[in-house]
Amino acid sequence: MTDITDAKILIIATDGFEKVELEVPRDKLRAAGATVHVASPDGEAIKSWDETDWGPKADVDLAISDAKMDDYHAIVLPGGQINPDVLRTKLEAVQLVKDFTTAGKIVAAICHGPWVLIEAEVVGGREMTSYPSLRTDLRNAGAKVVDREVVTDQGIITSRNPDDLDAFVAKIIEEVREGRHERDAA
Repeated sequence: MTDITDAKILIIATDGFEKVELEVPRDKLRAAGATVHVASPDGEAIKSWDETDWGPKADVDLAISDAKMDDYHAIVLPGGQINPDVLRTKLEAVQLVKDFTTAGKIVAAICHGPWVLIEAEVVGGREMTSYPSLRTDLRNAGAKVVDREVVTDQGIITSRNPDDLDAFVAKIIEEVREGRHERDAA
């Protein structure tokens, strides 16, 4: 059991992340007292996608390859179409998600973020949601797909879109408080 004020949370993203899907969890988790770090593939600032065009950059604390699963209580995967499509091609990002899952730590993905979960092969048999265009991909990877604002299955949290951010962040805080989750292999 971890109080949110003692929690360390990692957000991984790259250029093309949906602006609010990184900023809202980062800012709300920090406001709740968590330490939140953002990691990108090269450790450099990353450019957001803001609804219909490129948006501002987000500062980054470290490279994904320098992030150590043992240092964090949870990992968050923002969506946007570009961001998770690129991240799922990055071995270090996929491996980090696998490591968090295997360790029973909180894994949270919103919108198109579950593409990285699919690539990490951690969705089989789990109840999940996502942006509508990914639902067939999730089903094909063995997930039980539902259409709800937030779904949690053994500490793996998924949400559909920016409208679900309040529920998504609240669920991350709740799951961090619950602590480590024993999981069946996907």
